[in-house]
Amino acid sequence: MNVTIVDYNSGNISSVINSFKEVAKDKVNIEVTSDLNKIKSSDKVVLPGQGSFKSCVDALKNINGLADTLNEFANNNKKPLLGICVGLQMFADIGYEEIETKGLGWISGKVSKIDNQNGKFKLPHIGWNEIDIKKDSKIFKGIDNKSHMYFVHSYEFIPEDKNVISAITDYSSNIVCSVEKENIFGTQFHPEKSDKIGLKIIENFINL
Repeated sequence: MNVTIVDYNSGNISSVINSFKEVAKDKVNIEVTSDLNKIKSSDKVVLPGQGSFKSCVDALKNINGLADTLNEFANNNKKPLLGICVGLQMFADIGYEEIETKGLGWISGKVSKIDNQNGKFKLPHIGWNEIDIKKDSKIFKGIDNKSHMYFVHSYEFIPEDKNVISAITDYSSNIVCSVEKENIFGTQFHPEKSDKIGLKIIENFINL
């Protein structure tokens, strides 16, 4: 099996790479690339994202054909794809970080700044927070509800269809922290920084 982690110059993804390699051991081939043919031929794709919504979308679109290739992979060929942090946020139609920016449009919705209630809640939201699992998501197999995951973000994804929400976390309000739509999965938290529970989520994705 080939799992491709998309490297599109969106920031440091070494912890994502290391975690996937740790879980995969020698049984699964982990490739880190933005080569379109390698992405097309992979069994599963991981789309990480660090930094702002705009910077990630711009970096993705700077690689000619990458957005179309990912769209074909996930939406036409229905192969499993996991978006992490801004990787998840880019599923949206539109994001409002820096300036209004079009997303990939895979899951209708928007990415807006977390309402920190006039400074009552610190932004960015950094650290461990409890997740409330809302539906029987394949990537939460063997994960206890109310487990703690590691977050670093100031913006949240607000999907139009609430049925895609697989988990929320309470930080100033109920923030969507995981989605599942058929073969498309996304986590706002960082499984690669969430200790053994995070590795279990990675393992579940690899085993889909």
